[in-house]
Amino acid sequence: MPNRLHKGRDLNGLLLLDKPANVTSNNALQEVKKIFNAAKAGHTGSLDPLATGMLIICFGRATKMSNYLLTADKYYEVVLMLGVTTDTGDADGIVLERKDASLVSEEDIYQNIKYFTGSIEQIPPMFSALKHQGKRLHQLARQGIEVGRKPRKVHIYKFKLIKRKDNLLYMHVHCSKGTYVRTLAENLGKQLGCGAHVVELRRT
Repeated sequence: MPNRLHKGRDLNGLLLLDKPANVTSNNALQEVKKIFNAAKAGHTGSLDPLATGMLIICFGRATKMSNYLLTADKYYEVVLMLGVTTDTGDADGIVLERKDASLVSEEDIYQNIKYFTGSIEQIPPMFSALKHQGKRLHQLARQGIEVGRKPRKVHIYKFKLIKRKDNLLYMHVHCSKGTYVRTLAENLGKQLGCGAHVVELRRT
């Protein structure tokens, strides 16, 4: 008779997973849990499907550490495209607007980056995992429903331009927990007057 109580083996520890693109954080977690036949596992902060990089998987007793890791600062390498705005703030979304960004100079970029460093407020995007009345915001967004979201304070320690190639900006971001890099990109695009969205995002 099968043991219905068996839910996997007891496993304790951390796995540093380099999440590939086009995979949700939860799907990555479930796949890892299946591979290790782990009874209990969780991750320490979702990455967008488009994003790659550091996803820390906690097994067993190590899940008690997850809160400490969730509240830690994050580091990202990000590529922004100027001149194109999407409904999600990244390349997975529908293009809403295109503008000429050729007149935006590197000096303009350096000057406007200053507005988004230090303690700032962000309005969480509709395409996010936050909940409203029990439903994920991204589920509501896909139904064409938009709800009010309260601004939240975050801290941007570093928002640095590494290089520019035509309308692509290669940037480094060091930020506090709860920061939406997509929102950072959108807000910089608005400040520059041409719009912007994330085309690549890697958590390091």
